[in-house]
Amino acid sequence: MWFTLFEIAKMGGCRETVKLSSTQLANRLGISQQTASRRLQELEREGLITREMTPKAQYIRVNGKGMDELLRVYLGLKEVFEEKPRHLRISGEVFSGMGEGKYYVSIEGYMKRFEEKLGFTPYPGTLNLRLRTYQDMQARRMLKAYPGIVIEEFEEGGRTFGRVKCFKAIVEGTEGSVLLINRTHYGEDVIEVIAPVYLREALSLKDGDVVTVDVVLES
Repeated sequence: MWFTLFEIAKMGGCRETVKLSSTQLANRLGISQQTASRRLQELEREGLITREMTPKAQYIRVNGKGMDELLRVYLGLKEVFEEKPRHLRISGEVFSGMGEGKYYVSIEGYMKRFEEKLGFTPYPGTLNLRLRTYQDMQARRMLKAYPGIVIEEFEEGGRTFGRVKCFKAIVEGTEGSVLLINRTHYGEDVIEVIAPVYLREALSLKDGDVVTVDVVLES
């Protein structure tokens, strides 16, 4: 199934909606029109593409879940043909959040687990970075496919707190960690960073500044 998804991506279907008939797809894949139509239906049913049907054409785009699947295959192939990368660089623009990060990092259950798994006591708050380029957003998607350092869901005070995947990182020369949080109000264009120091103060940052994070892929 991933190869059909890959063919749609090659036509630009990751960046924009593309006009694509079952016959066109069949010709590109060297299969029958009926098989091509069935594969599109399967991709849609699996939630890997969005498809809009009109009387004259159909319009298709690879969605977020589809992108994640392609990246999973891509990283698997890289492990076969290349040496596994040790680092990944992501740049983003500093912006003020809603205080959500400060609240969650201060929770005893998270704080204790961060100390155990990351080796430092985090400052109670996160540095929020909004990703501006397609390359940086793709890099963030790639992080989802790597194992990282996982803090599993737990209960505290009658509440359930969600799973967090962490990656050790260097933020402009300062030790820290990138967090991929399951339960967050932010979209795929944002990463949150914690550190043992108040990063805004330590790095003299203000909203709008661009920060580069060197993410360590091997724990």
